[in-house]
Amino acid sequence: MKLLVVGSGGREHAIAKKLLESKDVEKVFVAPGNDGMTLDGLELVNISISEHSELIEFVKANDIAWTFIDPDDALAAGIVDDFNAAGLKAFGPTKATAELEWSKDFAKEIMVKYGVPTATYGTFSDFEEAKAYIEKQGAPIVVKADGLALGKGVVVAETVEQAVEAAHEMLLDNKFGDSGARVVIEEFLDGEEFSLFAFVNRDKFYIMPTAQDHKRAYDGDKGPNTGGMGAYAPVPHLPQSVVDTAVETIVKPILEGMIKEGRPYLGILYAGLILTADGPKVIEFNARFGDPETQIILPRLTSDFAQNITDILDSKEPNIMWTDKGVTLGVVVASKGYPLDYERGVELPAKTEGDVITYYAGAKFAENSRALISNGGRVYMLVTTAATVKEAQASIYQELSQQKIEGLFYRTDIGSKAIK
Repeated sequence: MKLLVVGSGGREHAIAKKLLESKDVEKVFVAPGNDGMTLDGLELVNISISEHSELIEFVKANDIAWTFIDPDDALAAGIVDDFNAAGLKAFGPTKATAELEWSKDFAKEIMVKYGVPTATYGTFSDFEEAKAYIEKQGAPIVVKADGLALGKGVVVAETVEQAVEAAHEMLLDNKFGDSGARVVIEEFLDGEEFSLFAFVNRDKFYIMPTAQDHKRAYDGDKGPNTGGMGAYAPVPHLPQSVVDTAVETIVKPILEGMIKEGRPYLGILYAGLILTADGPKVIEFNARFGDPETQIILPRLTSDFAQNITDILDSKEPNIMWTDKGVTLGVVVASKGYPLDYERGVELPAKTEGDVITYYAGAKFAENSRALISNGGRVYMLVTTAATVKEAQASIYQELSQQKIEGLFYRTDIGSKAIK
């Protein structure tokens, strides 16, 4: 069968590559993809994720069995609804269901309604009211743009002044456009963060290995929030009892709640969690795979990925299997200046072979050349599996030390929280 993956980043590269490994898959197209993906035999389709009708026509014309849709903005724009209306199979939540991600206020309301543990909060569209709330609550405190902001609409403020400035930038300076027209201001939760993903079809769900992302740009969790600078899975120091508690108190009630709200879930559910003294609590939900977690979770899948998704779409029980050996770790290489202003056009090193996988995100071929150059903030990611976090780190950082990456940067401490 032939499949389509919608998106262009490292996450979509990992999804499409894993699908192409499936025994019954003849071709995997990616729309629009990036040139680095072609090195793994994936075929690019020059259609934007916002061109729903063109994507639908492509699927019909090319006899695509089903489409995997992951970008948050595409889901928020109702791309799955449009595919369904055209009689096409799409793996991903509808617009109404994806509101769990594209409105943090909605997610908070649902969590409170169905007793899902999360931080106390207030939602504001008026700056003076937001300022008064911040001053009353004190710091540290968290300020979030209500809508989608490419993973950058969250400010963990150490002082009241920083929080007020963040609210000002979102509500008055229009830093995130409509996404910041409302802000959610939350209690700061102290603890260790981790990511919990599940394949979902209504009340049926299948938990994936735990993962830990590194959001800050620089070593030691310093600098601005990014889309993610690296990750590893599973989290070896996280007890299974914590995962079991999260499933019972978070995953089950949120999925049952969405059914009761008339928004049954189909797709990937991501729960960004924090282990507090009172147990796991929700920081945020995403209605899709995470990036860069996808790149380190999918290599651990030992079953047939395409068959697993086909079964879920057909409401059959999927045979999902994971390796329980070792740890998979990945480091993102980004353009200097990311997540703020950065240059493009830096020549990239050759694609790795063997045990170290390269997933491309912001990459394209130079004009009249097959040489890849940078074309985004996060450029590529190196991923490997080893017996321990230390061994995985050693392998990745040894490879990076040999690569010429002038004009790019990466964190040197991905995974170090697991080897304190």
